[in-house]
Amino acid sequence: MRLRLLWVGKSQEEWLKEGIEEYRRRIGRYFPVEIGEVREEKGAEAEAMRLKEGERLEKALSKGSRLILLDERGEECTSPQFAGIIGRYRDSGTQELVFAIGGAYGFSEPFRGRADRTVALSRMTFTHQMVRLFLAEQIYRGCTILNNEQYHH
Repeated sequence: MRLRLLWVGKSQEEWLKEGIEEYRRRIGRYFPVEIGEVREEKGAEAEAMRLKEGERLEKALSKGSRLILLDERGEECTSPQFAGIIGRYRDSGTQELVFAIGGAYGFSEPFRGRADRTVALSRMTFTHQMVRLFLAEQIYRGCTILNNEQYHH
């Protein structure tokens, strides 16, 4: 199974890019992993921005890929439960699992309808920039849990 982390906009801060890259490299020991970015929409009303960004995200998806959205309104889970989600996709023969992070205003309803599931990292609000690093770390943590490694503790 391949993993893709797909988000709206470019990661801004160098320290953030370094952290994301560190976890991308670590995840790569378990799964081929790719990071994709789509252009952020600017200068429009929130709904128009969500729609345009959703169209760009949709175009970036491979046919047949499974999609998990990261959204504060999604289901909350523990790290072992999150690892279980990844493991179930892996074990069911999924070719590509995509984790998507929306822009500053989240996802459009049409793009939400494309998702297999929606997961919240927390009920707290984080910048969409920070969520990228948190997601990468949690995927790595999930990989170590699935492989009974010590990192999780």
